[in-house]
Amino acid sequence: MKRAHQLQPLSRQHHLGLNLSHHAKHCSGERHHIDKHWQNLTSYIQDMSTHFQIEDHLIATALKPYQNANPDVATALEILNKQHLLLHKLIFTSQNQTITAAHVKALGTLLYDHIRFEERVLFPLAETYLTTETLDAIYQACADNVKRIDEAR
Repeated sequence: MKRAHQLQPLSRQHHLGLNLSHHAKHCSGERHHIDKHWQNLTSYIQDMSTHFQIEDHLIATALKPYQNANPDVATALEILNKQHLLLHKLIFTSQNQTITAAHVKALGTLLYDHIRFEERVLFPLAETYLTTETLDAIYQACADNVKRIDEAR
């Protein structure tokens, strides 16, 4: 699927998350696997704070005017918000517990589903409804290390 060049850095960041979450969904019950996968997932999510802010503050805010006229936009914004809250809640509520393979699989599944939702639903809506100026602002807000020189058009 061809992605608008302004959203490509966000999609590029998703690649690692898909890889980590896919492996975590198949986590064995061995303690070292549980710890490794949990650390990988939580570090990835924490490192994505700017990414989440872009989605919450730039993409979601820019799509809000379309939610009343388009139920797909309203549903997507609701799902985005719920998934971001669930990701952080799952990490936070697990802080005072012994992490199990079930925790790892739950977080891996949620992260995987979230990334797939963004790639298949949220980003296509952004490409449909957002102006070039808004998409350019999203691109500018992305971390420089995930941009490519030939994308800056």
